Amino acid sequence: MKYKKYILLPALALLTTGLHAQDGKRIAIETDHTALILNIGKNGRVYQSYLGERLADAADNNVLPQGKEAYITGGMEDQFQPAIRITHTDGNPSLELIYADKKVIHPDTGSTETIISLKDPQYPITVNLHYQAYAHEDVIKAWTEIVNGEKGTIILNDYASSMLHFDAGSYWLTQFHGDWAYEMQMQESKLTSGIKEIDSKLGTRADMYQSPMFLLSLNKLSDETSGEVMAGTLAWTGNFRFHFEQDQNNSLRVVSGINPYASAYQLAAGKTFTTPAFIFSYSAHGRGQVSRNLHAWARNYDVMDGNKSRLVLLNNWETTTFNFNEQRLDGIMDDAVKLGADLFLLDDGWFGNKYPRSNDKAGLGDWQETKTKLPNGITHLVKQADAKGTKFGIWIEPEMVNPKSELYEKHPDWIIKLPNRAENYYRNQLVLDLANPKVADFVFNTMDDLIGKHPGLAFIKWDCNRLMSNNWSPYLKDKQSNLYVDYVLNLYDVLKRLRAKYPHLPIMLCSGGGARTDYEALKYFTEFWASDDTDPLERVYIQWGYSNFFPSNTVTCHVTSWGKQSLKFRTDVAMMGKLGYDIDVSKMTPDELAFSQQAIKNYKRLSSVIWFGELYRLVSPYEANRAVLMYVDGIKAKAVLFNYNLNIREREQVNRVRLQGLDPQKKYKVEEVNMMPGAKPILADNGRTYTGDYLMKIGLDLNGWHLKALTSSVVEMTAQ
Repeated sequence: MKYKKYILLPALALLTTGLHAQDGKRIAIETDHTALILNIGKNGRVYQSYLGERLADAADNNVLPQGKEAYITGGMEDQFQPAIRITHTDGNPSLELIYADKKVIHPDTGSTETIISLKDPQYPITVNLHYQAYAHEDVIKAWTEIVNGEKGTIILNDYASSMLHFDAGSYWLTQFHGDWAYEMQMQESKLTSGIKEIDSKLGTRADMYQSPMFLLSLNKLSDETSGEVMAGTLAWTGNFRFHFEQDQNNSLRVVSGINPYASAYQLAAGKTFTTPAFIFSYSAHGRGQVSRNLHAWARNYDVMDGNKSRLVLLNNWETTTFNFNEQRLDGIMDDAVKLGADLFLLDDGWFGNKYPRSNDKAGLGDWQETKTKLPNGITHLVKQADAKGTKFGIWIEPEMVNPKSELYEKHPDWIIKLPNRAENYYRNQLVLDLANPKVADFVFNTMDDLIGKHPGLAFIKWDCNRLMSNNWSPYLKDKQSNLYVDYVLNLYDVLKRLRAKYPHLPIMLCSGGGARTDYEALKYFTEFWASDDTDPLERVYIQWGYSNFFPSNTVTCHVTSWGKQSLKFRTDVAMMGKLGYDIDVSKMTPDELAFSQQAIKNYKRLSSVIWFGELYRLVSPYEANRAVLMYVDGIKAKAVLFNYNLNIREREQVNRVRLQGLDPQKKYKVEEVNMMPGAKPILADNGRTYTGDYLMKIGLDLNGWHLKALTSSVVEMTAQ
């Protein structure tokens, strides 16, 4: 990566400070293959000298050019978007940050954290830049602590987690957008001079329209195996902003963090504000590698029980919606056992008595079992599941309230809504004011009561079905601009308390589909619901998008009745991630039931490869009328390949697919699995044995004689 000369105007305040500049001092944040090199200039400021492949000779770090300031402040001489902009207690809107100290710690055996302390020479403000480097995973986390040493409250107008600089010939941005039932749609564009921003102002369902993640390619648009690319994502379950600004010299700055929209944060004297982490991985060898880096890091360090197994569940929603009773649920539990699922999940509709939950217009907030539906309560359902040889889980939406509820009647001051304005409803509900500690306690106690009173409860689905609007917190009073941030911080506090008491209970993160997909939330959840759209054709694109950033055992994928495709196609698509079912088993034909039972057995047998193996995306649905991907285990002894024919035309010609990630010296037997009873394999090479070298250089004919739209195959490869 080449850097142009960069001239920074002199900071006159330095002439009167007692801080000593340390010109030439380098700070290296390094993983096995990546380096972020900072240096301290003569003026005492910290600059980014380099971000890219790790240099073979560490001495070369000392001759890198100075670069650009690593965490640019507002109100001084820089004319572009700053990383931080504050207003002091005396009204001064400027900030200058001079190097004060550095320390290096080892939070765990696999990472190194570098903490760089910066201080303003005129005001008692300290900013600590944190960089945690995960060596083997080639992932870096960056976040910032802002310490208010003044005697009064300061205003944080901008408070980014990270600022990174790039100098390349061109820049290509890959972003992901969508809506309800249309999540993670990929768009790619060349950045031009000026500003491009990806942001959210939705509060709770923050990822509904834009996703908090991106790929940035340098010099050319990267593909799976070539090109310089950085994958970045923000660990924040609220409003976010990614700011891409290309200046007059074609240099690019990328500023990532909480969206400051309506969020000028009031930080009291003596307090510290910690930004969320910006997580990124760089590779000079294409986007497939940065995906594998993030997957490994997530499983090892971030996701709740990331290296442990997951449960195959059967949900009742598409079978019953709100219309069920104990007898009906007992029958569906029998179906779960017959199917071979590990767990039965009871979805929405089980709560409320004064206002029973018979539709989405009532009951939210009243978390007691509806006596007319469940006279023996959740306890009976847990016992029934155990007696039948399965487990029991339940849905809940603890952050929300219906106006038609006892909670709303008792605590109108617990609800986010504007004074002197009509209430604004979305899905007939409102958002509870988690900025209020009493409300946060209510949410925690709701969950604690549910889990504590039913020790056999084996799974929770935590939903969040509306965004924030008409925002006003009765609790915050004159600190309304803290609402968006304090809501999320108190949500995290609830989740921390919950996990301290119930450390390993599986919990699915849901938000009316995939509107909450971030790595801070996944510290407390084992998986997330990718989308309410379970049509398998659409799901190929949705799950493909998520695969760029999240390991497969976190992306929940269900077999349902959406779409008109075959049960096999629906099942094969769902097996790409964390498999589950939301389908009326009683309506299956004998062949469909037999196929599904065998598919679950296949999935459980192969799940360690799918969940914990390395992912290789071979054919993109954005580039062809099919999608092909494979997982390879850590010792290259087993691989699983998924082949999805999408809008294949009659007599369309497709090429053999070259595989990746195998051991060229090993021999692999290739076998198609997951076939309907009596069906013949469509894999032309079925049952044959090839070297890994052959499979990676020549490839497989995945369709043979059978090439039709909306068909699929699953191929198991075993080293001999």
